[in-house]
Amino acid sequence: MTSETVRLTQTVKGAGCAAKLSPGELDRALCGLDLPVDPNLLVGLDRADDAGVYRVSDDLALVQTIDFFPPMVDDPYSFGQIAAANALSDVYAMGGTPKTAMNIVAFPAKTMDISVLRLVIEGGLDKMREAGVVLVGGHTVEDSELKYGLSVTGYIHPDRILTKRNLQCGDCLVLTKPIGTGIVATAIKAGLAGRGVTDRVTRAMATLNRAAALVMRDFPVHACTDITGFGFLGHLAEMVVDSGHGVRIRGADVPIYPEALEWAAMGLIPAGAYNNRSFRGPFVDFAPEVARSVQDLLFDPQTSGGLLIAVSADAAERLVDALRANGVEAAVIVGEVVAEPVERIIVE
Repeated sequence: MTSETVRLTQTVKGAGCAAKLSPGELDRALCGLDLPVDPNLLVGLDRADDAGVYRVSDDLALVQTIDFFPPMVDDPYSFGQIAAANALSDVYAMGGTPKTAMNIVAFPAKTMDISVLRLVIEGGLDKMREAGVVLVGGHTVEDSELKYGLSVTGYIHPDRILTKRNLQCGDCLVLTKPIGTGIVATAIKAGLAGRGVTDRVTRAMATLNRAAALVMRDFPVHACTDITGFGFLGHLAEMVVDSGHGVRIRGADVPIYPEALEWAAMGLIPAGAYNNRSFRGPFVDFAPEVARSVQDLLFDPQTSGGLLIAVSADAAERLVDALRANGVEAAVIVGEVVAEPVERIIVE
């Protein structure tokens, strides 16, 4: 298959971050492992976060992450852009600046023309250039399915790290991109998505979270994460568990791709959404008026989603205004951190 004839989504079983191992299975695999310890490891596997952080000196720490997956769109170049943007996002979510990257590639060389891989890598390179990141190497293996992503290293000051675990009572929660990409990717794979929604969602997934990360540096942000394979509620639950606080989400305020809502109502739900609900559903209470289709979207596994930012309430509106003024047009306040119920997410 050449780059002109291949539909990438037809060559793989999973799509984007929906192909991730379920959070429950991952939890069982990691639970109880005897992890190496080091006093300079500031953020590691002992708590769920977007990237690891290792202190090099009093004023420098490395932010390290890795992410790769099979295609969620048919165009190879766009797939490369999305995969790179998704991998870089973890560094932005920690408050860091990505600096170097390494390609990770699995490629079906016996069934797919090498021109496809070249386009994928070109898409990734263009996003790295946009981010000011240099490619320093990579690793490829032959596989039955195409997969692509990056290992990324960034910089941050040890005192300026943003994690998921610092929610403050009264904080507002700001989301910077719409949700529903997992359902849209499922529709693309099924041949149901038209050119308009495919192009619109592809552009959003390929958009770096760089602008949002730069803007939030000027505001009293207490915690941050990016919304990817575990879904909006799955990643929010990682912020809430062991925080000593609860969260209230206004379901009607969460930006959603309207086509994704229609497909969700039809039952076009990726398996990852059910896995996410099974693992994190026990922490969530839905008001009776929240439709099942909206609930499914809130658990939908996202690819290269936006940042979810916990910011002081008195600065939240100014943050949203600044985000929109810098091109993050979907930014909106979706909820707030509350004292009770502790470690519960209430969706109203």
